[in-house]
Amino acid sequence: MSARVGTMLFVGLGLIGGSLAAALRGTGFAARMTAFNRNRATLDYALGAGLIDAAPASLEEAIAEADLIVVGVPTLSVGRIFAAIRAHGRPDVLITDVASVKGSVVAAAREAFGAVPPRLIPGHPIAGAEKSGVEAARADLFVRHRVILTPLPESDPEALATIDAMWRLTGAEVVRMDVAAHDRVLALTSHLPHLLAFALVDSLANQPASDEIFRCAAGGFRDFTRIASSDVVMWRDIALANRDALLGALDGFTHTLDAVRAAVASGDGEELEQVFGRARAARERYLRWLEQGE
Repeated sequence: MSARVGTMLFVGLGLIGGSLAAALRGTGFAARMTAFNRNRATLDYALGAGLIDAAPASLEEAIAEADLIVVGVPTLSVGRIFAAIRAHGRPDVLITDVASVKGSVVAAAREAFGAVPPRLIPGHPIAGAEKSGVEAARADLFVRHRVILTPLPESDPEALATIDAMWRLTGAEVVRMDVAAHDRVLALTSHLPHLLAFALVDSLANQPASDEIFRCAAGGFRDFTRIASSDVVMWRDIALANRDALLGALDGFTHTLDAVRAAVASGDGEELEQVFGRARAARERYLRWLEQGE
């Protein structure tokens, strides 16, 4: 393997960072892995589990000794970490992130550094679980999942190649997208579904006799609302950071929902059957795509 780094630092060590550390163990990609997290219990767990080699006492110390920094904090906190990297990081430090919104990351980089550093390669692994925290980390989390990199015209080709190689070592499929295209697609396929799940569960929780409602809910309700157990702070930040694209996704969904409501109100069974049929066919195509791994 040609791509190697010395000290790899995780700033913010949750499910994604912990799983990345676990997946890279034994690959030889990083000579040493460290982490900084505000919660000391998180670091103690990661040390005890062998996910990292050391936990520097301060963010400044951790940044100063890092050759590669993986930023895994909530989306709206990325700018604060970039400012710390500018103040304490090495001039040639390699930076990437795992945030679900790329436009806000690029904007934060421009604000912190004055321009996007060539050795900053924004990234987003399309993998996760409703359980958050480093305790839920899994070495196989990224296997056969996509990781989207959103390099910019000024991105350093060597830096891009290193981050690309890092993710491929985890078993992920690495693809590249434009920043705006990424945020638009993820608003539709990830951010909107999470908002719908949160909103549905909250709506039912506010109903009279909500306990009885939930006791009578079947497996379909559990499956549909699984993602409403996701990290609240993380999804708050995603919704705000990707506001424009998410509003567009919400408007499109609202238009479709209004049409379905109108069909129900008018007793138009034919229209409902057409909507349901198109949806089922589209989901079956999606499932075939997943099975084929295309």
